[in-house]
Amino acid sequence: MLREWRLHALSVFSLAVAFVCLGAALLVLTNLRSIEERWAHAGRASIYLKDNAAAQDVEQLKSALAAVPVVTSVRYVSSSQARAEFGQKEADPRAELAALPVEAFPASLEIEVSNDVTDAELADVVGKLQKLPAVDDVETYQAWTERLGRLIRGGVAAAALLALVVFASVLAVVGSTIRLALQRRRTEVEVLKLVGATDRFIKGPFLVEGMSQGALGATGAIGLLAGLFFVVRGRLDAELASLVGVEPSFLPWQVIVGMVAVGMLLGTFAALLGLRRLVTV
Repeated sequence: MLREWRLHALSVFSLAVAFVCLGAALLVLTNLRSIEERWAHAGRASIYLKDNAAAQDVEQLKSALAAVPVVTSVRYVSSSQARAEFGQKEADPRAELAALPVEAFPASLEIEVSNDVTDAELADVVGKLQKLPAVDDVETYQAWTERLGRLIRGGVAAAALLALVVFASVLAVVGSTIRLALQRRRTEVEVLKLVGATDRFIKGPFLVEGMSQGALGATGAIGLLAGLFFVVRGRLDAELASLVGVEPSFLPWQVIVGMVAVGMLLGTFAALLGLRRLVTV
């Protein structure tokens, strides 16, 4: 490999590009999954009150919610407070909403629930709240979680298809490189066979080269992806991270080890395929 480093460097670079595409898809899916888990356990709901809801009914509802075991806190937000929260920042595009009348912003009760509450339990609480006369609507943000879940399932299917393309690319690149390297060392191989070397002995170095190319390609892709990730993360708006509720995270170590292992296995298998017709078993 050192003697023919240009040939192997080109092969490793091609593999790194392929693995970068796969790693980027897995990175996006990893962060989307974190957002889905965060939103699925957001632990909050908004109870929008009717315009004609009496203050006494609102206080009774607030006291009843505070007594529910799964509810950790209850906060009343009046119509004027809701409008003020939208217009806190002049640079915020939503500040235009502050010009609307107070009646355009419904009063609400913002509740927080414990993280161990299941979807069924939360749906049961919501069903009971919607039947109350003072309640106009209840928003649990589950619809956004379901949409994100569908997006993730589509992303998993796309990543699986991309993985097949990457695997085919690895097999083609490493197989071609090994065949070319074998052709260049044809004379050495013939001399080794004349002095009694077995096919297993001859195949060994080529299999190590294929395995090394796969491992180096995957490792280089992870390093390049990590550099790009931390550059983008450093320029990410903190308000965007607070909006989605999670900080961007890099690939888990299990995925990193898995990518390197897959690269090694694919490189070894590609080398075997490349040697099949040129070295007798």
